[in-house]
Amino acid sequence: MFSLEITVQASSSSAEKWVVDGKVLELDDSNFDSAIAAFDCVLVDFYAPWCVHCKRLSPQLDIAAPALAALKEPIVIAKVDADKFRWLATKFDIDGFPTLKIFMHGLPMDYNGPRKADLLVRYLKKFVAPDVSILDSDSAISNFVEAAGTYFPIYIGFGLNESVISDMAKKYKKKAWFSVAKDFSENMMVLHDFDKVPALVVRHPSYDEQSVFYGPFDVEFLEDFVKQNMFPLVMPITYDTLKSLDNDERKIVLTIVEDENDEKSKKLIRILKSAASANRDLVFGYVGIKQWEDFADTFGANKKTKLPKMVVWNRNEDYLTVNGSESIDLRRPGIASIMISGGLQGRENNRDKN
Repeated sequence: MFSLEITVQASSSSAEKWVVDGKVLELDDSNFDSAIAAFDCVLVDFYAPWCVHCKRLSPQLDIAAPALAALKEPIVIAKVDADKFRWLATKFDIDGFPTLKIFMHGLPMDYNGPRKADLLVRYLKKFVAPDVSILDSDSAISNFVEAAGTYFPIYIGFGLNESVISDMAKKYKKKAWFSVAKDFSENMMVLHDFDKVPALVVRHPSYDEQSVFYGPFDVEFLEDFVKQNMFPLVMPITYDTLKSLDNDERKIVLTIVEDENDEKSKKLIRILKSAASANRDLVFGYVGIKQWEDFADTFGANKKTKLPKMVVWNRNEDYLTVNGSESIDLRRPGIASIMISGGLQGRENNRDKN
């Protein structure tokens, strides 16, 4: 059993005590600000009593709460009846139930992670982990990768000094894991597919992808690599992945197919990856009409449309359609192009000698 008592001075004449005991806190208009001020990291569930999805989520939060409270840097779970306390719902733009938000040092951010208790705990540990983890053996590296899970990209600096990536780690702490490996064997070099040091490796476990950066490790080049590798080469476009791209200024090369899971679409996605690897200044994504019909329809794509259809989208209202007999240069002039005309017509892959 554990219990951590925190006292928050609410005014010159009163104080409110909060106890970290592994239970989900029930908040309302009168104590919300006090609770958020008391803890470094709070996950808040904005729910409605009549919501079926909320009722399913509640037991998972009850299971996760003691595990998160027991961390060296405790994470507290709280809930608010947003249907009753509508002022709080309005203040934090709650427009559906349940909505989860993380409050880090009082600042709110959307929670788009898993909602099953064990996965939720693993996901949230990221927010109270060190900016840069120091790994001093092969087993430490393996354990770090396993503990990091699959929801964030994992950056490992082999033979890099912690100071080289510390600024990036602080800046992108909420979006990725960062570490440096001080001691490792050749087996690790083979496993992570690099052949010299220093090297910065980024892994995307859920997509089975990784990339290697050998420098230069000047801030400009390093940040370009970190930013451009926050996402996989070609990503499925869903409500959550779109939200994750909110602060990314790159245009999206969006391919619309009938069904993301059929073999023809999978073949096209594999080809798009080769183009995306040479164009990290663009985001490559795909969506199936079967998976998200309403979104595809905003680009004039439906079950009667000749597919696949490709658009270049700046995430405002403007987009360039690339279909029919048109082609889009997916790398640089003279290097590669993919032609779309109801199917994959052809692909050039000639390297620019320059």
